[in-house]
Amino acid sequence: MPVAPLAVVQDPRFLDHEVPSGHPERPERIGAVDAALSRIAQPPLLVPARQACDNEILRSHDAAHLEQLEAARGRHFRFDADTSSGPRSVDTARLAGGSTIDLALGVAGGKFRRGFALVRPPGHHAERSAAMGFCLLNQIAMAVHALRAETGIERIAVVDFDVHHGNGTQHILETDRDALFVSTHQFPFYPGTGALSEQGRGAGAGATVNLPLPAGSGDTEYQLVFDAVITPLIREFSPELILVSAGFDAHASDPLGGMEVSTDGFGWIVRTLCQLADECCSGRLVFTLEGGYDLTALSDCVASAIDILGGDPMPSLTRQVEGDSKLIDLAGFRAAHGQYWGSVKPRSG
Repeated sequence: MPVAPLAVVQDPRFLDHEVPSGHPERPERIGAVDAALSRIAQPPLLVPARQACDNEILRSHDAAHLEQLEAARGRHFRFDADTSSGPRSVDTARLAGGSTIDLALGVAGGKFRRGFALVRPPGHHAERSAAMGFCLLNQIAMAVHALRAETGIERIAVVDFDVHHGNGTQHILETDRDALFVSTHQFPFYPGTGALSEQGRGAGAGATVNLPLPAGSGDTEYQLVFDAVITPLIREFSPELILVSAGFDAHASDPLGGMEVSTDGFGWIVRTLCQLADECCSGRLVFTLEGGYDLTALSDCVASAIDILGGDPMPSLTRQVEGDSKLIDLAGFRAAHGQYWGSVKPRSG
């Protein structure tokens, strides 16, 4: 049986997560995602959504956090100023986690080449012991730990291009040398983490690669950072599978961020990640949806990403933009991470 090029999780139950009126992480985001799927010329394989079980959650979160989530089930609850749940929100978060895990396991097992979990609520801010930043469960961390527990895969790269730093993912994985966490994010900005100096702890020193970017960064800056740091570093790490926290809130139209990435710029990023997966890990690549709060931009970016993810292996890419940037210090990025990674070590002389 031929392997499907792309599997997608889409489910109307992701509408069930309730948020206060005016909250940016609103159910209409799923409508934007549905509109994107309706525009795809070659529809992807649809995989059923399913809830994560307690054991899958407890690989990444502590028991006290799971107990708090269960106590919030069936009622309205506020975890912090930004993070609320409604009667069916805990089930919806479990659905996001289980769906991301299933896509990762399916890609690892050769059932499909790539996957995209079109889920809500997002997950990358959820800490081991707390919900925060719109996020109840950290589906990317849960997928990492499921891959470790249920397949022979050890070396996993996580790329997070959401406009906000994925503090929860970083902290859950930061002592693990075989889980590479690479993040581009607006800085300084919520949640206040993601400084260049945050590079992992203990055995995981060097496996956290933060690339904080100033407000106003756009296609030029992101493509320079991918070419100069992210691409060579992932090649050096040589992952067996790549997971992506796909937040489209660095888009120029997004109401929460202050970045200037275009829809085409995000398309270039997706193509680059496809190429890296083809080079390093037989194409094994799984996206899960994080942020993106302008509905038109979100729909356009998701449609573009699905078209690219469902396509053939990528040809060699060149940057869409030319020239350097006055906003970012590439030499500083190389110097900081070159102490751990030879591929980005500054050249002497």
